[in-house]
Amino acid sequence: MTVKKNQNRKIVKDNDFDLIQAINSGQTEKFHDLVKRYEHKLYNFSLRMCRDRSDAEDMIQDTFLNVFKYLKNFRYESKFKNWLYKVAASTCIKKRRKSKFAPEKELSLDEFLPDEEAEKPDHIPEWALLPLDKLLNDELRDKINETILTLPKKYRLVMVLRDIEEFSTDETAEILNLSPSNVKVRLHRARLYMRDKLKGYFENDQ
Repeated sequence: MTVKKNQNRKIVKDNDFDLIQAINSGQTEKFHDLVKRYEHKLYNFSLRMCRDRSDAEDMIQDTFLNVFKYLKNFRYESKFKNWLYKVAASTCIKKRRKSKFAPEKELSLDEFLPDEEAEKPDHIPEWALLPLDKLLNDELRDKINETILTLPKKYRLVMVLRDIEEFSTDETAEILNLSPSNVKVRLHRARLYMRDKLKGYFENDQ
């Protein structure tokens, strides 16, 4: 629900609104409740971005430290969850340590979609157009996660936010400071790359 405050400012009231207000009003002990609310989700996000557990744990710690430091600056103009993932994504981008699964050099995905205005190819398998969380069964989970980790980070962030965390295109654009069209291009390239790398698992679908 949104309510207008003053003439120009819009406040977004979500499930975190009261908790954030309490913390910002001086009840800092409630920050622990905020951590408990999101630590599992952020751990899964961090693990998909880093894969190495120690790196993921470091990323979560840095994220919550930044949230605690800058929470006073949160203006309630978007969902808190969106702002939280914006902090997490920024922390991920700044993180210098590479996962042992990551390639030495970042790949170029231009070969999978060289023209940003190009139409989608006719034969993308159905799985590539579905959220990845629907595909994470026991047989494919490790392979898909390892393949995601070979994506360049800017594509990986878009794919994880859109297909696994299930943010909308506009929300992903807000979190990553991108245009919605840029999000769509990166997501499309990432899905094509995933299709190419996993095609052996889906030969019967093509």
